Formats: sequence, C-alpha cells, structure tokens
Amino acid sequence: MLPVYRTIKQSGETKLEISKSLFITYACPAATEAEAIAVIHNIKKQHKEANHNCSAYVIGQHGQIQKADDDGEPGGTAGKPILDVLHKSAVKNAVIVVTRYFGGIKLGAGGLIRAYTKAAVDGLDAAIIIEKQLHARFAVEINYALLGTVENQLRLHHYPIENKEFSHIVTLTVLARKGDEEKLLQLIADCTAAQAVVKPAGETYVDGG
Repeated sequence: MLPVYRTIKQSGETKLEISKSLFITYACPAATEAEAIAVIHNIKKQHKEANHNCSAYVIGQHGQIQKADDDGEPGGTAGKPILDVLHKSAVKNAVIVVTRYFGGIKLGAGGLIRAYTKAAVDGLDAAIIIEKQLHARFAVEINYALLGTVENQLRLHHYPIENKEFSHIVTLTVLARKGDEEKLLQLIADCTAAQAVVKPAGETYVDGG
C-alpha cells in the first residue's frame, strides 16, 4: 500500500465555452470502477441532449484500473486528454466527465484535445483534493484507571483514537502514521508504565491535514 496518495474529497463542477461549444465538467470521487461507471451513467442521463459525454477514470492507489471514453468524438481527442489530466495531477480513485453541447463550429483534432484538456483541468481545480495517508492500527488494552492519562497523551501527540470498547478493560483503537509506529508504542509504554497490552490491528487510510 502506498504511504500517501491524492484523491478527490469533494466534487468540482465547471463550465467553459469554446467557439460556441459548451463544455461542462464534473470531477468526482470514485472508490471503485462500479462507482465511476455509475457517475458517468448519471451524468449521461442528466445530459441526454448533449452531443458528447466524454470521460476518464483512474481507480486504485497504483492506478490499476483506468479507462478513457471519447463518446463519439474523434479517437484520442477527448477521453485520452482527460485521462492525461488525471495522470499529471497524480489523482487516484477519481472520475472526470466532460459534457459537450456542440455550438456549430468544428474545432479540429488539436482544438478538441486542447478544449477537453482545459475543461478537465478546470474541473479538477474546482474539486477539493486531499492526501490519503496510510496509518497503522493498534488495539491498546488498558485498565480504567489509565484511560484519562492515555487519552490525554494521545491527543497531545496527535495520535487519533478511532474507536473505544469498554468491558472489564478499555480497548482503544489508535492510529499511527506509517513510520511513527515505534514512537506511538514508546509513548504508550511510558504513560502506562508498560502496563498496556498493544496489538497490531491492520492498516487504514486517513485524510491528510
């Protein structure tokens, strides 16, 4: 798993007019290929009268799944430029759809590539982009008397508590950014006089600050 990757947190939408053609861009998050396809389908449904709804998506931290669709524009003049924008921005788990209402003036292959590139860049700029940071999870088992101290120290050193479970003991699910695991373990040992039981509990991605 990558230690960090960029993705869309909040969708962006823009409009651009070039030679009387209207280009409407949607840049949206998509955690799976099915989600990306659903976004494209919904936008096509919304813009039934449009001449083209061209799109591209990149799914997976390593871009394992990617696709570009010219949707009737000359081959390589729409979908690929949109996909290139995603590649250059290093944004993953994202889909961009550019809807075109033809204005009567042909742009030519070069003009189309420039138009779809500009539209995709504008749409992505309008979206909120974040970094997803890989964190290790730890289950920290402590007695109730230590709860306040441990919580205060974790908060002070910016280690998020993802979950709390209460039984005869308290189990905190604590997150540490990759590379900071040993610091977290030492902190817990220090503030509990080594009384805590700490167990690895997998990994997860957390929104960067």
